[in-house]
Amino acid sequence: MAEAAFDLVVRGGVVVDGSGGEPFEADVAIAGERITQVGTVSGHGIEEIDARGMIVTPGFVDVHTHYDGQATWDERLQPSSWHGITTVVQGNCGVGFAPCLPEDRARLVYLMEGVEDLPFPVLAAGLPWNWQSFPEYLDALEQRRFDIDLATQLPHAALRVRVMRERGVAREPATPDDIHQMAAIAKAAVEAGALGFSTSRTLNHRTRAGEPTPTLTAEEDELTGIALGLAAANGGRGAGVLQVVSDFRPDPATEFAMFRRIVEKSGRPLSFSLAQSHAAPDSYKLLLGALHDAVDAGLPMKAQVSTRAVGVLFGLDLTVNPFSSYETYKLIANLSVDQQVAKLRDADFRARLFAETPNPRDTFAGANLSNWAGMYPLDPENPDYEPKADHTVAALAASRGVAPKVVALEHMLSNDGRGLLYLPFLSYGNGSLDASHEMLQHRDTVPGLSDGGAHLGMICDGSFSTSLLTHWTRDRSRGPKLSLPFVVKRQAADTAALVGLADRGMILPGLRADLNVIDYDKLALLAPTTVHDLPAGGRRLMQRAKGYVATIVAGKITYLDGNPTGALPGRLVRGARGATSRGRLAA
Repeated sequence: MAEAAFDLVVRGGVVVDGSGGEPFEADVAIAGERITQVGTVSGHGIEEIDARGMIVTPGFVDVHTHYDGQATWDERLQPSSWHGITTVVQGNCGVGFAPCLPEDRARLVYLMEGVEDLPFPVLAAGLPWNWQSFPEYLDALEQRRFDIDLATQLPHAALRVRVMRERGVAREPATPDDIHQMAAIAKAAVEAGALGFSTSRTLNHRTRAGEPTPTLTAEEDELTGIALGLAAANGGRGAGVLQVVSDFRPDPATEFAMFRRIVEKSGRPLSFSLAQSHAAPDSYKLLLGALHDAVDAGLPMKAQVSTRAVGVLFGLDLTVNPFSSYETYKLIANLSVDQQVAKLRDADFRARLFAETPNPRDTFAGANLSNWAGMYPLDPENPDYEPKADHTVAALAASRGVAPKVVALEHMLSNDGRGLLYLPFLSYGNGSLDASHEMLQHRDTVPGLSDGGAHLGMICDGSFSTSLLTHWTRDRSRGPKLSLPFVVKRQAADTAALVGLADRGMILPGLRADLNVIDYDKLALLAPTTVHDLPAGGRRLMQRAKGYVATIVAGKITYLDGNPTGALPGRLVRGARGATSRGRLAA
């Protein structure tokens, strides 16, 4: 038998190559970490995958995750790696763990606990803290191996605390010397390989004690100074992107104009999070219009938008549920799920619970725990992320003539106490995903906001990429769909380009051999479940999918039918330094 010409050949699949063009049948040959041929491949591979009847896509790039802690102790960046994601970018929303002096570690952990629902005991047990500076954090990550590639950004909160200490936590204005120091650290960070800098300007981001994030009111001169630090990198050639999450308050036009000025002065690309507000369901249109004008003026700006509504999950084994603020429920809240189920099935206990009025809670979740008209039971077999109005807890209760809390509790008690309730709170203002459709197909947006690795007891959106493929290209019945080539381009080539990773995102000779082989007809999301596999026994929501036949990272098969093969080819992706084969950030 002739010697194999390639390490791996994917045979006879329908290639959706990430360009946005029409799919075509082809073989894909791989040597080492690179794609070498696309077309009819006559040579054999050491390994081969029969992809006939399947689609073959580039590996997906998720630019908005929070694996900052998990990546220091875990080799598998799940749930993202279960959903065709082959590269993740962390360090978003201004939160992370570097730079950090030893005396500031608790501050950053408490902030991450509040902002991203990562429990303090998990982080305290899991973080090795074998770094202080941001370059040292990158060096620590570079020593590790993963099932997918990982890149990171410099978080503003950590930067501000490192330079300003208590003044930064107290959100005092930065002095010119503070800004000079932050700009120097930001410059060094991108020169060491950070893909960029991130910040948060939303009141939703608070410590566990309810204090706003240190970056909430950072003034324009501070943000501009840091952006100019990125512009000064690489001998003035510039490097790195800017990522912002904002409430756009009190005036969206004024806030966007500030972002535009920062881009004009620094020349650095900027992306911001965009979603539909339920309180002002048409406000996103203003920002899309302002974004369109800025891009037409030649400015490198994008909006990151979600592929389905951003929503929280409630359940007996999760961070909160509709009864969390009831004094009677608090008596059993720390029991195991099985013990809670036993108590909640007791008629006398349930009667006391239903007769009670909950105590108000000054939290986002507390304000929504009894929003029965916006809350939906989540089907454990076939989760529906665009449910109809007649399926709300309020509507189901009205149809039965019972109180909504009865319906909510019954559902949570189903499936042995693992029933989940779903409350979409962004991009579902009119009871549909029509706003998401408009944002997803806009010229100047990319899919983002999955928050993979965060919100472990409330949100499980690391599966956004699977929703793009299933709901938007195949299953949606309540409005227009999107084409398969379009969404693959968005989730691969466009997201890679957003953060300057020019070596991935398409199926072309010479590019990274990151691929998915997908049984498109059978592709399906499974319902989220809870597992207790974090350091200190911590709990997290996880969500898997069916239909991913194979995922390939750097030419190695990492998953077959959703099961890990044991291969860990993923590495840290450095940006501006570009000295490794793991990807290079465009200047």
